[in-house]
Amino acid sequence: MHCPFCRHPDSRVVDSRTSDDGSSIRRRRQCPSCHRRFTTVETASLSVVKRSGATEPFSREKIANGVRKACQGRPVSEDDLALLAQKVEESLRTSGSAEIDAYEIGLAILGPLRELDEVAYLRFASVYQAFDSLEDFETAISGLRAEHRASRAGEDDAPAGTASSGV
Repeated sequence: MHCPFCRHPDSRVVDSRTSDDGSSIRRRRQCPSCHRRFTTVETASLSVVKRSGATEPFSREKIANGVRKACQGRPVSEDDLALLAQKVEESLRTSGSAEIDAYEIGLAILGPLRELDEVAYLRFASVYQAFDSLEDFETAISGLRAEHRASRAGEDDAPAGTASSGV
């Protein structure tokens, strides 16, 4: 790392800390030549490989914009969209790969979007997974209904804290 003051080609790391969301590292450095200190911020780059083969930097804003269309007219706030984009980025970064296929990003969006709003999930899935018949919608809706039944059955099986023993 070149010193920004004297352009010396080396520097010494004095302190390292992870930043706000843990996606970058803030380092305090000192130049061995002029002894001045400066800060660098290091981030691991995440690239998206598009269908055409072109690559571009990952963008949370593009995630939010794509999902915003599916959420149009739904009770979803901008904060919800920002949080969803953050969750998607975090899940992609845990894969450990520096290049992510655009299709994988779409798959990573589906889970958090289903938790956020099921109607928006169906809208997004219908475009992303190229639904081409009513059966595709019916299958997706049946899956959501089965999840609802399973979650309700789990709630019904839970012990009620105020039930009498009948003795």
